[in-house]
Amino acid sequence: MTLTWNGKQFDWVNVGWFAALHAGALLAPWTFTWTGLGAALFLWWLSGSIGICLTYHRLLTHRGFRVPKPLEYLGTLAGMLASEGGAISWVAMHRVHHAKSDQPGEDLHSPKDGFLWSHIGWVLCKVGTDERELERRWAPELVADPVHRVLNRIHWVPNVALGLAFYAWGGWSLVVWGVCVRLLLTVHGTWFVNSAAHTWGYRTWQTKEDSRNLWWVGLVAWGEGWHNTHHAFQRSARHGFGRELDMTWLVIRALAAVGLATDIHLLPKNAERFRI
Repeated sequence: MTLTWNGKQFDWVNVGWFAALHAGALLAPWTFTWTGLGAALFLWWLSGSIGICLTYHRLLTHRGFRVPKPLEYLGTLAGMLASEGGAISWVAMHRVHHAKSDQPGEDLHSPKDGFLWSHIGWVLCKVGTDERELERRWAPELVADPVHRVLNRIHWVPNVALGLAFYAWGGWSLVVWGVCVRLLLTVHGTWFVNSAAHTWGYRTWQTKEDSRNLWWVGLVAWGEGWHNTHHAFQRSARHGFGRELDMTWLVIRALAAVGLATDIHLLPKNAERFRI
């Protein structure tokens, strides 16, 4: 008998990997060092904010701004450290989410198919369609880039190499904190955008799905928690406004200040007509 969740077969590689990360993180109280904590916090920012939020999401998925190609590839490497797959796969699935947001059975991770499903269940299961075809359809410009194709295939390599380096440097303590604890902070922060930010919070803008602005997801996901604003204006490189802290936007501003980020998209001139 084949085990399924919401009609999707389990991906046992992902089940084993994330089970191992959670089990490893349970050792954190007994392996604590200040070096391990520092490595975890720095790499959480590097892989979560720079890798996923800035590069995978705002740059590659929505083209909210431009950076030189070498910097785009470096940001993609940082995103690979988040253990959320390669950039091409990530971009394709996120574009499907926007096209079919909160449509039960169509959106890859809507809480309408179950809160736990939207948070982690969909990650533990197979997509249910040919992934290469999904990439060709929804991320054709990345598929056409030979560097991105290579990086997409070897997305698992940076974390394996990092784990081996940490073990050689400081033993299991650094592996637990620099890999397990740090990755759980990163992935759960991203997953809360899919689950919590489509369930709780406030709506500033009129949109066709259930996206919400949720302050604590804005903190743990480096500015991605201002999700209703993002769904209303998907190409905007800035998600948080006023008192809504958006740490990733601060990095984009810094890149712009030194001429590395250009063609930055913000809210359109007619944005107020969509305000609730």
